[in-house]
Amino acid sequence: MKKSYLLAGGVSALLLTACGQEDTATGAAEQKEVLEMGTSAEFAPFESRNPQGDIVGFDIDLANYIADELGVELKITDMKFDGLIGALQNDRVDLVLAGMSATDARKENVDFSTEYNHSGEMFVSQKGSGLETLEDLEGLTVGVQLGTIQEEGAKSIIEEEAIDFELKALDDSGALIQEILSGRIDAAYMDKQVALGYIEAQGLDAFDDPTTASPGMAVAFPKGSDLVDEVNAVLAEMEESGKLDELKDKWLTDEQ
Repeated sequence: MKKSYLLAGGVSALLLTACGQEDTATGAAEQKEVLEMGTSAEFAPFESRNPQGDIVGFDIDLANYIADELGVELKITDMKFDGLIGALQNDRVDLVLAGMSATDARKENVDFSTEYNHSGEMFVSQKGSGLETLEDLEGLTVGVQLGTIQEEGAKSIIEEEAIDFELKALDDSGALIQEILSGRIDAAYMDKQVALGYIEAQGLDAFDDPTTASPGMAVAFPKGSDLVDEVNAVLAEMEESGKLDELKDKWLTDEQ
């Protein structure tokens, strides 16, 4: 099933360099194929660095599975989250897995696979803060990660829910937690699965975002990429076989 996902010429042209040696079994040119993937390794449990410095997480296991099914090598480039869309537009990477939500605004600039996960959001604060509702955020400072769906969502809450809080955007989720612990922000608006890890590790408080659910996470591609259908086929197979649920059980349980 693995090699059958490759479109003749489509993925291989996208993915790379022919070596020019004849494949006796197929008559096709033997090729060295590399799938260039962008991520932002500061979003545990989806992607982060372990003590050895390796990038690990749900998205990384998912990307490796997809690459195996497509019969290609995976090369991962770590960058700031707000630079990922630009990397796709400039063809510096072939796809992005970074816990990225498939918003309408992003769809104007990139293509997405079918959604593979939906977490929801939480507001995280210091233990004993007493923050339990949106109204409790009135007049406070709320941090978000720059370029994320949470940054857009927080702006919507200010406008649509008429909750007047100051918004502070930072580069990564770890910085948001440090800002909470140091008292420089009152709360952080984060993906729920990411928040759960910090809550357990740092003994923080949190409450669920009660507003309309955000879009789910999906793999992002340059506009018009031939890879979209191929990756969708792998995701469908993973859903049917239970492999996707297996990865969620490994990485996305409340205990992670």
